[in-house]
Amino acid sequence: MPAGVVDVHTHVVPKGWPDLGAACGGSGWPWLRVDSERAAMIMVGESEFRPVGVECWDASRRLADMDADGVDVQVVSPTPVFFSYDRPADQAVKVARIFNDLTLEVTAAGGDRLVPFCQVPLQDPDAACAELDRCLAAGHVGVEIGNHVGDRDLDDAGVVTFLQHCAEVGAPVFVHPWDMPGGPRLDRWMARWLTGMPAETHLSVLAMILGGVFDRVPETLRICFAHGGGSFPFWLGRADNAWHRRGDLVRGASAGPPSSYLDRFHVDSVVFAPPALRLLVDTMGEDRVLVGSDYPYPLGERPAGAVVHAADFLTADQRDKLLATNALRFLYG
Repeated sequence: MPAGVVDVHTHVVPKGWPDLGAACGGSGWPWLRVDSERAAMIMVGESEFRPVGVECWDASRRLADMDADGVDVQVVSPTPVFFSYDRPADQAVKVARIFNDLTLEVTAAGGDRLVPFCQVPLQDPDAACAELDRCLAAGHVGVEIGNHVGDRDLDDAGVVTFLQHCAEVGAPVFVHPWDMPGGPRLDRWMARWLTGMPAETHLSVLAMILGGVFDRVPETLRICFAHGGGSFPFWLGRADNAWHRRGDLVRGASAGPPSSYLDRFHVDSVVFAPPALRLLVDTMGEDRVLVGSDYPYPLGERPAGAVVHAADFLTADQRDKLLATNALRFLYG
């Protein structure tokens, strides 16, 4: 599939869904308060979670924005509030099926330009593998997962089982931070998003490395971390130093230092500033960075790839890799 710009990090919210309490059991589910034809509010119980607009559910609006921004292909993933990892597995299976099927309805109008990723009940490895298989058969291309399940990080045995299955069936995995800690110091200035998200992603990359996940899953696993890998690329030297000098505490299950695993995962480019992108490319390598925008949310980059286009240190070949070539390899192998 030739493409000029492939955006691997966008989200979808359907315009309405069944009453999840009636369909899945339990209570306190997200629901959509529709305020107009163009605007709605994701509600959790009686609390407002996030305002959303028509671009979240209307494929024609999404395609028009893509045309305006020069984007050829979008990967369309769930909005993490719907993951439901804290629910009983049977409820999470039902909600995953509902939203995965609705995602296919939204993306169908875009043809090959809108690439659907599914969600899975990650708290139950067998159910997660089964739902992934169902979704791949139905037309999904890959899966988005949260970066942890409660206190279980990505080196948890059940999560590793799921990742091994992704490698076996050739499904790309996009890891998105979610469920960040709160508290008085983090509940102002969007600090959970500005500091918590980078920290969550950093921790989960470390869990994949120091927890020995990359030593246990096949090299065929294609996995990408959102938001430039969080703070991990900036602090790679610190992690390597700790692995060598405090191996008694840091080495964990990894066969090598963190820097020896950089060819095992990808990161997106949502770092907004050319100097940050330079660090990212210098650290991860020009083959491991993919354009992402976080469309259509306000903390995302518009147009997608703006920081890549603005980075005058990139060669034409490097720019092409970041804009599309790397993403197509991530998506399709």
